[in-house]
Amino acid sequence: MTVPVYIAEVSPPQLRGQLVTMNSLFITGGQFIASVVDGAFSYLSHDGWRYMLGLSVLPAVLQFFGFIFLPESPRWLLQKGRHQEARQVLGRIRGEQNIEEEYNAIRDGIEEEEKESGSGGVVILRILSYGPTRRALIVGCGLQMFQQISGINTVMYYSATILQMAGVREDKQAIWLAAATSATNFAFTLVGVWLVERVSRRKLTLGSLLGTGLSLTVLAVGFLLSAQNSPPVTLHPVDSGNSTCRLYGSCDPCMLDPGCGFCYLDNGNGAFNSSCVPVNPASTDNAAWGRCFNKTEESGGLFWAYNYCPTPYSWIVLLGLILYLASFAPGMGTMPWTVNSEIYPLWARSTGNACSAGVNWIFNVLVSLTFLHVAEYLTYYGAFFLYAGLTVLGLLFIFSCLPETKGLQLEDIENLFTRQLCSCGDLPTNTSRHVQYIRVKGNNYLQSDDEASDVE
Repeated sequence: MTVPVYIAEVSPPQLRGQLVTMNSLFITGGQFIASVVDGAFSYLSHDGWRYMLGLSVLPAVLQFFGFIFLPESPRWLLQKGRHQEARQVLGRIRGEQNIEEEYNAIRDGIEEEEKESGSGGVVILRILSYGPTRRALIVGCGLQMFQQISGINTVMYYSATILQMAGVREDKQAIWLAAATSATNFAFTLVGVWLVERVSRRKLTLGSLLGTGLSLTVLAVGFLLSAQNSPPVTLHPVDSGNSTCRLYGSCDPCMLDPGCGFCYLDNGNGAFNSSCVPVNPASTDNAAWGRCFNKTEESGGLFWAYNYCPTPYSWIVLLGLILYLASFAPGMGTMPWTVNSEIYPLWARSTGNACSAGVNWIFNVLVSLTFLHVAEYLTYYGAFFLYAGLTVLGLLFIFSCLPETKGLQLEDIENLFTRQLCSCGDLPTNTSRHVQYIRVKGNNYLQSDDEASDVE
């Protein structure tokens, strides 16, 4: 939560979006490196996961000592009345540039904010009682919510599982393919860094969410085709436990039952001599009894499939995953953090970002914890059609409520949420076309191509 706020406060306006987006770039880069480490340690026969987790100590220590040398934000220092220190820090960050104009603009903006908003009281209550910040909070929390309910961390956390569900048999192969999806996420976040100051935030977010919805539909269609062409159960061995597994006539409903697995022979042309039998309660790697009992590797063409069905449509699911990350990463992966770092006045910025980040993690937990249950009850294609539908709601929200903040001073962005100019539902969409906010002797003006009108 703190990092994008800090980057936004120390960045010049023309580079702010790019620098905040680079934070997301390095997060996705770290995810890619972590997935490669996971792939390497998956070859250890015992306790490889301990090394996967333990290695994260090294970058944590490096980051801790790096932060010791980080200066405070000049805006925060000015808010606390430490003017001389703020001037020194701003000069240090900007190098040899003339900082007087920027320093005075930041100071005047903070002083005006304090006069308009007053002081004292619980910050969250002040945010909710003040129209512009309340509308900004709605936009910020909405962006973070739709980032999560469009399914991103389902894809990131369960990418290997999703690939196995689509028919990838080998655990190691699924892990390495998951690393490939992480690489896609990293590469297209880099595209977002390049686009953020060339394309408006609003257009980038809308385009990203549209592509996300379409790719979720591709994922759902891949699972739907797999379900419609699911191999039949041809053998019905006697089940002494009288489990529900004996009732299923094909692989798909058998695989959706967490108590069952699909045991089959494969001669290269598809599954045959197949049965749906109970899973071993001690380990999902083998069946409770029968041909696939105590079995973890193929033998003579015999396979045990606990969470997948053999299918020729795995490539559609992999394509959907790649398209999803290629669409999501440049916009919805980065813009919620970038926009939230910009839209609050200084006195509300930390609290506003904390609230929106809290919303992000709440929905992260909800989506992550419910995915496997949703897949069980709605089927896998039903789950991804559900996420695609939620993405459509996100498109409507962003189209209605998200203003353009590109190129504006942080102190001027509050004007986008003033009642006189707009409400959450008719925010201006033309601010990227030769429109800018300027301060003249403490007054706010909206300047267009050929006229300027007093906003207040």
